[in-house]
Amino acid sequence: MEYKDYYKTLGVERNATPDIIKKAFRKLAMKYHPDRNKGNKEAEEKFKEINEAYEVLSDPQKRARYDQLGDSYSQYQARGGSPGGFDWSQWATAQGARGGQVNMGDLDDMFGGFSDFFSAIFGGMPGSSVRTRTQSQPARPQAYEQPIQITLDEAYHGTRRLLQIDSRRIEVKIPAGAKTGTKVRVSGAGPATSRGQNADIYLVVEVLPDTRYAVDGSDLTTEIPIDLYTAVLGGSVKLPTLAGEVQLTIPAGTQPGQRIRLSGRGMPILRSSGSYGDLYVRVKVELPRKLSAAQRELFDKLRQTK
Repeated sequence: MEYKDYYKTLGVERNATPDIIKKAFRKLAMKYHPDRNKGNKEAEEKFKEINEAYEVLSDPQKRARYDQLGDSYSQYQARGGSPGGFDWSQWATAQGARGGQVNMGDLDDMFGGFSDFFSAIFGGMPGSSVRTRTQSQPARPQAYEQPIQITLDEAYHGTRRLLQIDSRRIEVKIPAGAKTGTKVRVSGAGPATSRGQNADIYLVVEVLPDTRYAVDGSDLTTEIPIDLYTAVLGGSVKLPTLAGEVQLTIPAGTQPGQRIRLSGRGMPILRSSGSYGDLYVRVKVELPRKLSAAQRELFDKLRQTK
């Protein structure tokens, strides 16, 4: 098994603080996120590696265990040991059961889960989100899918849904950044089978259309009307966003249909805490329909001086 250098993956030193690790992760996650690299398999693999590294280095318990492993592996290499001869058995953990937990399934479904290295070293630790199965473990029973609809505001802020299953009421958290096709797994919430296990239920998200925004991955596009004078002279207008109202600066000479980009004002990026897409604002210039005599005179003068 190959040793993975998670510090190198995130581009940080071994003594990096949690804040430095988080900043490095956010920067790389934004760069390699699939929404920004559609069809790029190398970017998908890189995104998977970044998430795995952050899963370990952002958790004090996992990071401490990983640092101990790293020290042991470095000492082994210093003694001239070859990678194939390292004794991994003292570091491998037993795979723990995860029944009754609610978690996001789309990252594992899309990218195939975490690496064998992660599974062996951290798979049995409390709080580990890895899902693995060995030949000695029975396959889980059939999973059931249940479509749910959420608004764009709910997709932005995150929301909850209450499931009524027989006599049980289960509250399920829909994470911020969920989009159409995102699957949220409710482990063991389905009906029991002949094997005595309860099936999983997957909530399949559909984000309803929103008249205010066009959605493209994690980016949003909206339209704002401005008057002719603001377009010509410049100014600022109030712009409602999903996170609240902001002041939008209109440059002088703005053209009809021109787009203004607001970085980080789009949708949250799933599994990339603190990362957001962009908001594009298309300017709609509203021309005056009726002019006073004085206004018409001014426009005539402007036409004559062009």
